Amino acid sequence: MSCDRARIGGPQSPDQAIEGATMPLDRILRRLIAWQHADGAPTPLRAMSIEQARERYRASALRPRRQDDATVTVVDEKIDSSDNTSIRSRVYTPQDHTDRVVTYLHGGGWVTGDLDTHDLACRVLAASLGAVVVSIDYRRAPEFPYPTPLHDAIAAARWTSRMYPEHHHVLAGDSAGAHLALGVALDARADGDPRITALLLMYPPVDPTLRIAAAGPHTDGYLLSIDDLAWCYAQYLPDPEHRNDPAVDLLHADLTGLPPTVVATAEYDPLQREGELLVEKLHTGGVPVRHVPGPGLVHGAFLIQDIVPAAATNAQQVIRELDALLTSTRQPPA
Repeated sequence: MSCDRARIGGPQSPDQAIEGATMPLDRILRRLIAWQHADGAPTPLRAMSIEQARERYRASALRPRRQDDATVTVVDEKIDSSDNTSIRSRVYTPQDHTDRVVTYLHGGGWVTGDLDTHDLACRVLAASLGAVVVSIDYRRAPEFPYPTPLHDAIAAARWTSRMYPEHHHVLAGDSAGAHLALGVALDARADGDPRITALLLMYPPVDPTLRIAAAGPHTDGYLLSIDDLAWCYAQYLPDPEHRNDPAVDLLHADLTGLPPTVVATAEYDPLQREGELLVEKLHTGGVPVRHVPGPGLVHGAFLIQDIVPAAATNAQQVIRELDALLTSTRQPPA
């Protein structure tokens, strides 16, 4: 697919971005939001118990599987974390897989997502990219706040690297999972383990102060609100001091020397501007970066591609950009 110069301006370079014009909210999403508000605004997360929040998230995410499930073989595995706790993973192997493997970290605000809520997304990624996808069931807040989910993600990425040593290794995640994936990449850069070929970050939260998101035009009414984001951060970071850690305040972290990266954003997402600023910072730091905007889409678009055609089209754009990035990579896997 064609790529124009980066949105951030500057001279033409290998760092590329797909330009997307401002668009009205997708009509199917508009109807979905109207249906959700038919009896009043949805209950905010802070007014729910943790279990109620998780059940609502699961109810909105779990749908019948696609007809082509047979093209991907699925096996559950166990991984030892840094404290010898066993965490679950789910390995997706497409029939026609290549020398690519993805460690996938699910979204859900570090609180609500799990292997099942992101099952469809991982199947699509595996089949479309031709890669083995290892989905990680890291321990969630508030029972396990920062840094436990990050430590689980680091251990899982190292497990993937050991299990697939001849594969090009991608760290991927959506929302909170993208935040974790970037934190794992920083740790891997410091320790040299595991060796990462590329990053896929979909609508990542990178500013724990939420000042950037609060200043944007879509702070409420589009399936994710600033208030819900604040609640998620409060569960993940009960100690305010942790908000200054480089693995948390990612927009102010040193991002130089990271692997080539694809960043996907959504137009009607409170986190859109954070993602754009992350693209700018990666580009300025010399990281090859491709930006895939989501015109007319909302936060979580990658998870609703089975019911929103525009989200499915955008998801394939994201995967094609990652495929192109991997194809252009000349380094052999570790």
